[in-house]
Amino acid sequence: MSATYDGFPAAVGVSRLTVYDWPTVDGRTGGGTPHLHLTCSEGYVVTAGRGTVQTLTTSGYEETPLEPGTVAWFTPGTIHRLTNDGGLQITVVMQNSGLPEAGDAVLTLPQDLLTDAETYGTAVRIPADAPEAEQVEVARARRDLATRRFLELREATEGGDPAPLAAFQRAAAELIRPRLDAWEQRWKDGAHTAAAATGAQLDSLRAKDAGHLDRARVTATGPTARGRFGMCGRLDIYPGI
Repeated sequence: MSATYDGFPAAVGVSRLTVYDWPTVDGRTGGGTPHLHLTCSEGYVVTAGRGTVQTLTTSGYEETPLEPGTVAWFTPGTIHRLTNDGGLQITVVMQNSGLPEAGDAVLTLPQDLLTDAETYGTAVRIPADAPEAEQVEVARARRDLATRRFLELREATEGGDPAPLAAFQRAAAELIRPRLDAWEQRWKDGAHTAAAATGAQLDSLRAKDAGHLDRARVTATGPTARGRFGMCGRLDIYPGI
């Protein structure tokens, strides 16, 4: 085995998130846009403030408190919504490197906006070249629309009706289907290669060959984008991680 990998450990993605503090449609102090990921687990390392992550799966609804020092994570298919009780800041860690930024997320929009990629893309797009005030307006409207649908899905699920959540899951899976080949290549180049490299190192050490230690290197980077409007808040982005 000869695989090598020198990217960020385990090919995970990292970003810094300041959760939106705009009041929400259900009376919360602030919060993000509910959505799910199709192939990526996500982890939160809370660095400041307080809030919750509200989650909805076929098993039901849960709320997990978030405060400095909390580490919380969830698997693909978990609809999640951050609520911000004040100053909530999180370091976000996600599987598969760039996949979350390549569309591995579907917002809980009304079903008629999930019919095809063009309709959905128009509904979620925030114009990057627009004045910041306009971006705020679009991001907030998008969040509120998704939150209303999230609350409907939660009510149906808690009321014993699984059909709306199942319909959303099917629509989300269909939306991302055209991207699967490109996603598979990202996975092969990133997480798969990283895991294979560990296997190669174990084999080498077992064979009394420590040659990979001579190829050690150090890399550092800073964010290439600060304060970008994301699904859950303002993001500092570290591309390539």
